[in-house]
Amino acid sequence: MNNLRHMSVFAHIVEQGSITAAAEHLQLSKSVVSQHLKGLEAELGVALLIRTTRKQSLTVAGKSFYKHCRDINNLVNTACQQVRDTLEEPQGRVRITAPDALMGTLIVPAIARVIKQYPKLIIELISTDKQLSIVSDDIDLAIRVGESEISSLKQRRIGEFRDLLCAESEVVTRGVDENTLYIANTWQGMVFQHLLSDKKTGQTLEFVPGRLCHVDSFNTAIALITEGAGIGLIPEFLVGQIQPTVREVFPEYQLPPTPVYALHPYSQLMPLSVFECLAAIEEQFQTVMQK
Repeated sequence: MNNLRHMSVFAHIVEQGSITAAAEHLQLSKSVVSQHLKGLEAELGVALLIRTTRKQSLTVAGKSFYKHCRDINNLVNTACQQVRDTLEEPQGRVRITAPDALMGTLIVPAIARVIKQYPKLIIELISTDKQLSIVSDDIDLAIRVGESEISSLKQRRIGEFRDLLCAESEVVTRGVDENTLYIANTWQGMVFQHLLSDKKTGQTLEFVPGRLCHVDSFNTAIALITEGAGIGLIPEFLVGQIQPTVREVFPEYQLPPTPVYALHPYSQLMPLSVFECLAAIEEQFQTVMQK
């Protein structure tokens, strides 16, 4: 890195015409600029500039070397300007993942608005009920149900909702017990025990399913529920969008609220592109939950 600094200063000496002028341009002392040049010539073992009291000129080696130093400075300037541009207008790639249940209702409407507002953004949306690795899967923003135990990630609570135990009307009419098929998604883990509370009195009701059907996506679970195969969890904000004959199994009771978090790998300086996406998603979440 020291050599790169030497090379940058050398290019400025050539372009400004003297050590004095280069020092003024770089806001450094003449002695510091001179030391950069001497250090570079000593490192290379060759003279790069011929200096007299009136002028300076490049040696043969200096002419060839200067071209490379100039190119490096131009590359650095271009890179720095591109970074500054991202502070003024969101741009570049943003890779976002979210569960199937949240993608269509919460993520897509929010990101659609962001894309229209900032055409330089390149958005990648990954809808999956599997929790991808923020690092190895190169994720900029992950919307997840429940708090993460990974302490190295930054997470922000953006809201909460309630899951509802639902089934097709005929299943509810027949009556639900331990023999009713429970459609379990992979994100639920292996423990299927629900403690509901009466909406008025707070009295609790425990439901433990006996028969299980495991699925690996929310859409598959919804399809089985609407076909009358059994019961399963559906977020409250989605129940009205599903087949009208699907309804709550225990309408007088409710499950505890489920928090939703946004996870990202940025410790302090979150890119503007990611910030705008997160802000839009949070706004959309609040809009949906107020309906």
